[in-house]
Amino acid sequence: MKIGEVAAMAGVPTATVRYYERRRLIAPSQRSASGYRQYDSAAAERLRFIKHAQGLGFSLDEIQEMLELPAGDPAACARVEAVARDKIREVRQRLAELQRLERVLQTVVASCADHRAADLCPVLVALANGAAAPRRPGAGRNPRAAAGRG
Repeated sequence: MKIGEVAAMAGVPTATVRYYERRRLIAPSQRSASGYRQYDSAAAERLRFIKHAQGLGFSLDEIQEMLELPAGDPAACARVEAVARDKIREVRQRLAELQRLERVLQTVVASCADHRAADLCPVLVALANGAAAPRRPGAGRNPRAAAGRG
C-alpha cells in the first residue's frame, strides 16, 4: 500500500505516518521502484493501535515503550498495567481540577445576574484576579527566584 492508502485505513493524515516513521513507532517503509513508500497491513494495524492508545491519553513515549515490549516477556503485562494505573491517577487529578474549575465558573457566572459594566463584571474581575485558573503543583512560583536557589 502507498502512504495515502495506509493513512486512510488507519484514519490518520499522511504527515502522521511520516512522523511516526521518523519516531520509529512504525517500521521504516520499503520503497517501490519508483520511490513511493510501501506499507503492509501490519503498519495500518500498528497505526490504529497508536491512535487508539493516544485516544486513551497515552503519550507517544509510553506507546513506544509498549510497542517495544518483547511478545514473550511474562513481565510485560505488569509494566503496561503500571503505566495504565499511572494514567488513571492522572485522569482523576485532571477530573478534580476540572470539577474545581466548574465550581469557580458556576460561582462567578451566578453573580452575573445584574449585567454590570465591564469594569464591574464578575467574570472579568475573577479572570483579572486569577480566580478561575486551576492550581498546578509548582504554579505561582517565580522562576527567576527559584533559579537563584542552590
